[in-house]
Amino acid sequence: MRDEPPAVGLSPVGRDPEVHPTAIVDPRAELAAGVRVGPHCVVSGEAVIGPDTVLDNHVTIMGRVTIGARNRIFPNCVIGGEPQDVSYRGAATRVDIGDDNTIREGVTINRGSEKEEGVTTIGNGNFLMAACHVAHDCRIADEVTIANGTLLGGHVRIHSRASLSGAVAVHHWATIGGWSFVAGLSRVLHDVPPFMLCEGSPARPRCINVVALKRGGFGRDVIEAIGEAHRLLYRAKVGLEPARELLRGQGRLLPAIEELLGFLGQQQDGRHGRSRDRRKAA
Repeated sequence: MRDEPPAVGLSPVGRDPEVHPTAIVDPRAELAAGVRVGPHCVVSGEAVIGPDTVLDNHVTIMGRVTIGARNRIFPNCVIGGEPQDVSYRGAATRVDIGDDNTIREGVTINRGSEKEEGVTTIGNGNFLMAACHVAHDCRIADEVTIANGTLLGGHVRIHSRASLSGAVAVHHWATIGGWSFVAGLSRVLHDVPPFMLCEGSPARPRCINVVALKRGGFGRDVIEAIGEAHRLLYRAKVGLEPARELLRGQGRLLPAIEELLGFLGQQQDGRHGRSRDRRKAA
């Protein structure tokens, strides 16, 4: 969890929730020990907020929203608004947020629609920077970083430890693989494979995300194997199965390579370069 300064104007955390006099908290809302609700926040009666979570000021929690422990939610965030989908008919959908997340100023997170399981989820240890938008039915895993002004369309999936730079636009139903990086101002129309650095309009894999892999403790043999897989697939363009056999012959068919090739196989089975479009069609 990142170290953050205490919210301005609020006293140190105590056993009981602390609600600023100007905040409007529905009496049906469930606030755990140590929750702090700052000035001019609005919290719905269906909200459940876990221990030591802080709502700085002017935060709006709408509808069925569950927030875990030790989250810091900065001013002007709106969490749990209705999905921006013309087919939505008022079903009791929700937002679920885990623990230790940092959600910066002006982030909007819409609750799920009626098209999938009716839930938008954010895992643990994520960092959403200012003015991001997380649309209905998105699912963000753990330790994901999303920089300022990035927009996620509906039904997007982001796997653990992926990073999206500023002002990225992600097409609905796209999947962002784990340990990947999407460069700023990119337009993501297709699934982003794990371990890759992608950029462009549309975004394409340019190289492997070697900085994140080193920081993540991947061994040299694994990083070299991923680099060779990238060369075969995106430079030599030998195709998925020939690449698998070449990597097998080199003794480089490691678990990370199996993950990458499996991801690409699912992507090819989908439509428009998005594996989840199969579900959309169904």
